Amino acid sequence: MVRVSVLLREVLAGIEPKKDERARTLDAVNDFLRRLNAELKAKKIQAVAVLGGSYAKDTWLSGDYDVDVFVKFDLSQKDRDISGLLERALAKWPFERIHGSRDYFWVRNGIKYEIVPVLDVKKSSDAQNVTDFSPLHVSWVNTKGKAFKGDIRLVKKFCKAAKCYGAESYIRGFSGHVADILVIYYKGFLPLLRAAVKWKPKVVLDYNNAFRGKALLMLNESKTQGPLVLVDPVQPNRNAAAALTEDNFERFVKAAQRFLKAPSLRFFEEKEVDFARLSKKGVLVRVKVDSVEGKEDVAGTKFVRAFEFVRDRLGDFQVVDAGWLWDRRQKGEWWFVLKAARLPELMDWPGPPVKLSDAVNDFRRVYADTFVRQGRVFARVKRPVRTPSDAVRQLIKEKYVLERVQRVVL
Repeated sequence: MVRVSVLLREVLAGIEPKKDERARTLDAVNDFLRRLNAELKAKKIQAVAVLGGSYAKDTWLSGDYDVDVFVKFDLSQKDRDISGLLERALAKWPFERIHGSRDYFWVRNGIKYEIVPVLDVKKSSDAQNVTDFSPLHVSWVNTKGKAFKGDIRLVKKFCKAAKCYGAESYIRGFSGHVADILVIYYKGFLPLLRAAVKWKPKVVLDYNNAFRGKALLMLNESKTQGPLVLVDPVQPNRNAAAALTEDNFERFVKAAQRFLKAPSLRFFEEKEVDFARLSKKGVLVRVKVDSVEGKEDVAGTKFVRAFEFVRDRLGDFQVVDAGWLWDRRQKGEWWFVLKAARLPELMDWPGPPVKLSDAVNDFRRVYADTFVRQGRVFARVKRPVRTPSDAVRQLIKEKYVLERVQRVVL
């Protein structure tokens, strides 16, 4: 245990912002907030810009300069277009307007600011949109999680290294908010990992015991489809982990198992894909892909859906491993590791059940070489593609793929 504690202190020393980085970054952030608040006041907009997200919670990682800003509008503005009002105040900055349940904005100037208009709610009944709860999440973490800020940082870095971190719709991993709740629920990084190794879908966690053990029965069914049901302590009718996929859930569980078995710094290192190592696991096929232009979340989702389309249709070749890389600026890559280097020339093509005699006769008129297996007629036909490269080359020409990426080249 002493060795693990020393290791975690070493990790934390590397991921917690140092004094000079903290001062430099917060000076720039506070200057931006001052200027934005001056614009709000000058335009007589009844709102105030405040720090949000991991910066307000003091759980941000060294080198991470994505900053959330909440622009809190007085409740008297609840019937107005507060996104439109905020856009007026941002006129001095080059910004992107991001469409969502309520539009928000990005401003980049070395730091990426995500500027979210919210109503200044004091109780949940005043909220009109899920984003209105965000400042309450910050308050909850700063109240309940004072002793666990370092643990939250460790979980974030651990998830990033395990490639299961990110709330974006094309990632659907552990969000920062989910990491906050999990650490506070289990009271630390190591207790969380010790619990996670025993997780089996479906895990239900309810910090405030709002549903008294009956969350699966009382929550809307659409919110309990994923492997982890994490009742939001601020907004109990919401599953904070609803977007989490089975794949990312399993990645976290397996990483926790491996870490507890043999703790090491490598579980906190974000490594590049080792294609040389992957090529030893089977036949490696790499595909260069340009995503479509447009909003990051939309382009990323299309990029990943097209990848999944190809991966899921390579079953005959036995997919050993597969993944994708994307720089969020159009350029990306898909890779597939396949067990079978070459499939047999002939394949069994399924036909109708033998009890459907007319359909069987029609099938046999089309295919000369037929046989019956387990009550169904089959034909032995030539396989259209036999190698992994040919299979991928054929799949990337499918309409589904071409509609979701701009360019794809094997």
